[in-house]
Amino acid sequence: MSVTDGKPATAPNLRRHPAQLLAFGFGSGLSPVAPGTAGTLVAVPIYLVVAEWGLLYYSLFILVTLLAGIWLCDVASRQLGVHDHPGIVWDEFVGFWIAMAALPVTWTSLILGFALFRFFDIVKPWPISWLDKKVSGGFGIMIDDIAAGIASALVLILIKALYIM
Repeated sequence: MSVTDGKPATAPNLRRHPAQLLAFGFGSGLSPVAPGTAGTLVAVPIYLVVAEWGLLYYSLFILVTLLAGIWLCDVASRQLGVHDHPGIVWDEFVGFWIAMAALPVTWTSLILGFALFRFFDIVKPWPISWLDKKVSGGFGIMIDDIAAGIASALVLILIKALYIM
């Protein structure tokens, strides 16, 4: 059991507060194996719907979910008494959606985007690792996945520019 500020962490209860339901990716973050990957998988069908909205509305969607995510992740982590509980996957949702911004919706882009985002989120090369360790609160939970999404998007844009996708 994790401990924060001398208090034992409580178990997630998705019925306790809507923030936990969303922060835990509608339950995907409760996966006993690779909750971040499970959360990213749940983000895919949402992406497929939102990607059809056009770049302006897609960008607004990312902005709103990012800002909401800062609050959601902060509330859920405080309720659980632990910073960045592994089951909190809203940050994976937003990071993946950032990775997929401005790309055509194809099987190739989807698979590459998923794989690159998971790579950057798991490996956490600098500066992602620095952000993960140094920034706290809801923003701290979100920022490393935002950075992983941006890194993934840059690689995907490069691949697209080279006509591989």
